[in-house]
Amino acid sequence: MARGRRSNNPKTNGATLGFEAILWAAADKLRNNMDAAEYKHVVLGLIFLKYISDAFEERHTQLQKEVDQGADPEDPDEYRADNIFWVPKEARWSFLQANAKQASIGKLVDDAMLAIERDNRSLKGVLPKDYARPALDKQRLGELIDLIAGIGLGDAENRSKDILGRVYEYFLGQFASAEGKKGGQFYTPRCVVQVLVEMLAPYKGRIFDPCCGSGGMFVQSEKFVQAHGGHIGDISIYGQESNPTTWKLAKMNLAIRGIDNNLGPEHGDSFHRDLHKDLRADYILANPPFNSSDWGGERLREDARWKFGVPPVGNANFAWVQHFIYHLAPAGIAGFVLANGSMSSNQSGEGEIRRAILEADLVDCMVALPGQLFYSTQIPACLWFLARDRKNGRFRDRRGETLFIDTRKMGVLIDRVHRELTAEEIAKIAETYHAWRGDLGAGNYTDVPGFCKSAKVEEMRKNGYVLTPGRYVGAEAQEDDGEPFEEKMQRLTAKLAEQFDKSAGLKADICANLKQLGYIICDKG
Repeated sequence: MARGRRSNNPKTNGATLGFEAILWAAADKLRNNMDAAEYKHVVLGLIFLKYISDAFEERHTQLQKEVDQGADPEDPDEYRADNIFWVPKEARWSFLQANAKQASIGKLVDDAMLAIERDNRSLKGVLPKDYARPALDKQRLGELIDLIAGIGLGDAENRSKDILGRVYEYFLGQFASAEGKKGGQFYTPRCVVQVLVEMLAPYKGRIFDPCCGSGGMFVQSEKFVQAHGGHIGDISIYGQESNPTTWKLAKMNLAIRGIDNNLGPEHGDSFHRDLHKDLRADYILANPPFNSSDWGGERLREDARWKFGVPPVGNANFAWVQHFIYHLAPAGIAGFVLANGSMSSNQSGEGEIRRAILEADLVDCMVALPGQLFYSTQIPACLWFLARDRKNGRFRDRRGETLFIDTRKMGVLIDRVHRELTAEEIAKIAETYHAWRGDLGAGNYTDVPGFCKSAKVEEMRKNGYVLTPGRYVGAEAQEDDGEPFEEKMQRLTAKLAEQFDKSAGLKADICANLKQLGYIICDKG
């Protein structure tokens, strides 16, 4: 077979600013007229294949140098012992790139995916295998393989910099943006995930996301643990996802980062087929679908999870809330995203469910988010934080209190329709919560008008159990300009009188001009 032309692009080492954007622009150019939802699996599957092949080849080279010491470069166990996937010869990137210009490249990629799944049980049924389909332009597929070949993903230096993770995460975000509403089903904006993770601070324990999308909550949790000097083995990952293709994205996303996980043997609906029924998690992080009306609630009217009231068939918001509570450990904490309506709605018994949850002393913190954060919806959103035991020794006794934080004025526009919270804003939100709940070394908490308020349960009762932060934090304090009131009023009234005089003069000029044209309107009684 003719050998494919190698890319002339030097391999990116991750130091180049914005290399993810450059790579995305090139890959998107090759998309042509293919739908983003379809192209996503083409690109991410190849990136995954390139990563595991790079890691394999590096270990293969090491083993070749150790043959005299009994090493066998073709023994799969030599790789598995180091948490590296075994890649058979027909699936190695060098073989695929050498054949990238062949008409059969689609079938060769499919065969490579099948071979990897065959030899690595944890990837069984996970990888995309439809590259041979007639609708996929094979010339563009070959060009895409050459493009991805130009970036080193799986060697030791780039693994340490999380190059693959950066590329994969960036591409997930770009595909979510390109897909619009559909994209939000598999991707939660990174800044929103960071707020949840930074506030919950999951140093160790069981982390659960029953609607895990592509696994972003788990990835950020891992990054949090690493950033604070912990060990990945200190957290255990549990998840569930109802969409089969999104479940595969999550499995790939975690596999390339070496994150052990239990996402169930396959995809499954959390309401009707709970794959972790006996799990009681230390931390729950989630972004369930907003206001879902087709969740099959009519078949679950007697479910044991509805301790605080049966959720309405037409809206799954409080079905999700009670599902989270059901899965919390005795000292567990949950942080999740919901539509703003969940804080105030009284429709179909939702107000009574919210009242029961509040009276059970579970609501720790409520955060109002800025608009335009999500790719999938323009519906305003909020964050809920629930804690099973608010008097335990980890933090101060917070019984009968709830912290309200209003971040609606935060964030910066990254394009015409999307906003992001900055790192400084995320830190401010998390530090406020930590100071309020009494984290060691977090400093003292004080209410800040317009931003945060610690409210007693009596105040929430007076407000009809409405949990909208804006109702509690009040207006932002205005700085005193130092000008005495009497002097300011004299200055402003003098200015107003001057403007009235100008207005009268303008009116007279207009009336005179109109009169010359035969229109007399100013002299009428």
